[in-house]
Amino acid sequence: MKLRYLGYILMALIALGCKKATQYVMIETPYGNMKVELYENTPNHKANFLKLVDEKFYDQLLFHRVIGGFMIQGGDPESRNAHPGKRLGSGGPGYTIPHEIGSPHFKGTLAAARQGNATNPQKSSSGSQFYIVQGQPLLGSELTSFEQKKGFKYNEVQRNKYIELGGTPMLDGEYTVFGEVVEGMDVIDKIAAVQTGQSDRPVEDVWMVIKRVN
Repeated sequence: MKLRYLGYILMALIALGCKKATQYVMIETPYGNMKVELYENTPNHKANFLKLVDEKFYDQLLFHRVIGGFMIQGGDPESRNAHPGKRLGSGGPGYTIPHEIGSPHFKGTLAAARQGNATNPQKSSSGSQFYIVQGQPLLGSELTSFEQKKGFKYNEVQRNKYIELGGTPMLDGEYTVFGEVVEGMDVIDKIAAVQTGQSDRPVEDVWMVIKRVN
């Protein structure tokens, strides 16, 4: 009997030892750096993002679409060395990713951009374009309204986080959230405040470099 219990303990220790370490990336920008944790519950998006990071796909691309109080978006390969005023947002690596929709859009969350429902009813994600939520704090009554429209309920922790931190709950259930900023939240606000021109593109380029970090 004791040997059997020791066996269980040994298997548990092995399982703990094999648990994957949390993976982070650093997004460097002219306004500071953002450290991002990638979620384990969106394995396809995580693996694809890390593959592109390792290939230096994102280096010197732009945050080409910035909307204050909403989000900052980048990852279009056509933004590298793009001429001022060029319309951006349609580029990608040539493939999409099946959605892994689930996590809410709190401030600081990293999510995959995608084409609209008319041409993309499966809600498949862009292969490279992403956005980081800025959003704004919400009232409890606003969240209740979103629940009624979308047909689901936020738990107490989620409600409190939306009320205290803010976000964009109107996107919940529509786009895949696959990570969150854990350091450098102020950088989101700085980028979201830049002057923009046509198609919400910043007047002065906001570049990025993304690397794996511990």
